[in-house]
Amino acid sequence: QVQLVESGGGLVQAGGSLRLSCAFSGGTFSDFVMGWFRQAPGKEREFVSAISQLGDIRNYADSVKGRFTISRDNAKNTVYLQMNSLEPEDTAVYYCATADSCQPPWGLAAWGQGTLVTVSS
Repeated sequence: QVQLVESGGGLVQAGGSLRLSCAFSGGTFSDFVMGWFRQAPGKEREFVSAISQLGDIRNYADSVKGRFTISRDNAKNTVYLQMNSLEPEDTAVYYCATADSCQPPWGLAAWGQGTLVTVSS
């Protein structure tokens, strides 16, 4: 059974940076597209970014383009989200997920427990 564990969240000032990690186990990591989603307080969960199995295709929400970078290390079974120039609007619980596609419908399957990112103004 696939398990995902996110880490790297925390409190950061606006303009700062954080790198989230998501460790994968219980399957073949390189079989999956990996995605990052987030859910802000009182809002629905939304797409942030996705990366293909070999890392050659990356997709981003318009709200994070140019500020966030998704990457993966198939040898370490880990996907990353580098977040720069953070804004208070980025405050949310960030989740990683396995997917079938980098485009909607993503074919989402397994989810992690989430990691909280709080950006203060």
